[in-house]
Amino acid sequence: MASSPSSAPSALWPNLVAKYGDATTFFERTLVPLFDLFVRLWIAKVFFWSGLTKIADWENALFLFEMEYEVPILPVPVATFLATLFELVCPILLAVGLATRFAALPLLAMALVIQFVLGATKPGFDHIQHYYWMILLVLIVLRGAGPLSIDRLIARRRAWV
Repeated sequence: MASSPSSAPSALWPNLVAKYGDATTFFERTLVPLFDLFVRLWIAKVFFWSGLTKIADWENALFLFEMEYEVPILPVPVATFLATLFELVCPILLAVGLATRFAALPLLAMALVIQFVLGATKPGFDHIQHYYWMILLVLIVLRGAGPLSIDRLIARRRAWV
């Protein structure tokens, strides 16, 4: 029995839906975890290198916080220490995916201060890249570390208990 021409397109639709579902599953299981890892590593590198620069020349870091950054509220040594601490510890946590949402928060706060406090008074600190940092950090805060992380291993282990 020959199929009618009108039945051929109806058979095509379920196949397209199935192929779309297969592609979506591939993206979600393979590419999204790799993308999450890439985002975490990229933003971690940005802040970690900044922290290394500060500890490489502590006197210059103190000078910059006093004369260039002019951070309000905190004393210069405290602000310099905290910024350096956050720039060295939080990126490591981001890279391995441990306490990821919490590790992204201080870095997000720093990016906000750089852009909106320093950038408001000193045009040299007003850069589009700070917005990119903020977007990626908000993404991490909202979505978490993703499957390739210690956070996910901990979550799975808690599910077994």
